[in-house]
Amino acid sequence: MIIGLTGTPGTGKTSVCRILEGRGYRVIHMNDLIKNEHLYSEVDEERDTVVADMDRVLSRVCELVGDDESVTILDSHMSHYIADIVIVLRTAPSELKKRLEARNYSDPKVQENVEAECLDVILVESVEWCQLVYEVDTTGRGADDVAEDVERIISGVLSGDDTLVYSQYKPGSFDWSEEIF
Repeated sequence: MIIGLTGTPGTGKTSVCRILEGRGYRVIHMNDLIKNEHLYSEVDEERDTVVADMDRVLSRVCELVGDDESVTILDSHMSHYIADIVIVLRTAPSELKKRLEARNYSDPKVQENVEAECLDVILVESVEWCQLVYEVDTTGRGADDVAEDVERIISGVLSGDDTLVYSQYKPGSFDWSEEIF
């Protein structure tokens, strides 16, 4: 079973995945995979990023997962293009801006990602692409607490009855539109 952990850059995906790896979950860090195995079609120097070749990424992820039926978590802001079950991490734009600035992102890159979070871009894409979507707020929370939420969602999915977790983590729960700046 492949579960995508997605969200705007800076929402905590990789920090949460590191904790989940320590708890025995298999994690594929898609951004590292794309860069290390050159699974991209071009380098966008203006935006300081690579343009992933998603057909090649999908093929490689399928090779890595194979017939393994245990949980594999995809860590990336693009994982919702591959996984059928997705957990979207969300962060209030004001906090997200601080996190991205602390990473020394350029002003245009900070603005682009903050606007994407305000407009629910990844959540909307996830709902369009995926069968099951959950949403977790990371604002003001530590990665350990968020990892517990992710594990609760995974347990609900694995049990075959995610009714309780779905009601707690249903998509569309957060409205950051008031924070547009």
